Amino acid sequence: MLGRTANGLYWMFRYIERAENIARLVDAGLRMSLTRSDAGDDNWDGVLQSAGVRELYDESHSKLTGPDVIDYMLRDRQNASSVMSCIDFGRNNARMVRTALTRETWEATNECWIDLKELLSKKLKAAELPEVIDVIKHRAGLIRGAFHGSMLRNELYNFARIGTFIERADNTSRILDVKYYVLLPSISQVGSSVDNVQWESILRSVSAHRSYSWAYDGEYRAMNIADFLILNGQMPRSLAYSYEKIVSNLGYIAKDYGERLPAHDTADAIRTTLQTLKIKDVMDQGLHEFLEDFVSRNNKLGNEISDGYRFYA
Repeated sequence: MLGRTANGLYWMFRYIERAENIARLVDAGLRMSLTRSDAGDDNWDGVLQSAGVRELYDESHSKLTGPDVIDYMLRDRQNASSVMSCIDFGRNNARMVRTALTRETWEATNECWIDLKELLSKKLKAAELPEVIDVIKHRAGLIRGAFHGSMLRNELYNFARIGTFIERADNTSRILDVKYYVLLPSISQVGSSVDNVQWESILRSVSAHRSYSWAYDGEYRAMNIADFLILNGQMPRSLAYSYEKIVSNLGYIAKDYGERLPAHDTADAIRTTLQTLKIKDVMDQGLHEFLEDFVSRNNKLGNEISDGYRFYA
């Protein structure tokens, strides 16, 4: 398979996943701001920091306000990580590899682009946000569903899945990191009702509220929630689950191509860390520090995949 075809599929699904997860990050910030009695515009700083666009935001805005941050994250074309930018990039990559996609996958992608282009054509009111975020998640899910239900399980499928789960792991770690940056007003509130409500809202923002209650009997504890989103291999948005899928799909490609690359060793090492680490070790190290290190290693893997499979050849 040509490197540019692998590149197009990989990035198509990274961008679709990113669009959904940026919406989830905004949702996390919105939910958390509603739980704080001293909620103000500064609360949105953590959302920008976790998305990695704080400095870019400052380049085009003289001050930080909640409505401006939401607009920047959802529909600003100058922000390459906004939902609308990601949908544009995802569709452009889909067009580039159109002949490698089933009709169902292309139509779901194109319909997503059409709907969101209209939905995000103007600045949103606060009351419209929950519905818009739900539409973004729904449309992204339809693309994944169409792809999963209609594509051959070959290297095309593998590269798309690797892109999906590298992006998902990155964004789950960023959503969890919002908690560190902005959602807890002071260390004195750790374990308080405010703290618990905020952690519950994090679960809701990643569609994990009910599944968490099945796994942990509904008791909202910071350590359990961090364990669920980082180390629980049964949770489909967790870091551990994402790396099981990354390693398995890289393994299928290695078998088809008859070679192992540095990316395989990097992915194996990250999966081993997630399999052997205990959540107490994560919390003792510092949740923020652990997540920062994870994002760095995840980015390294993405670069190694791009180089090893000659995405731009």
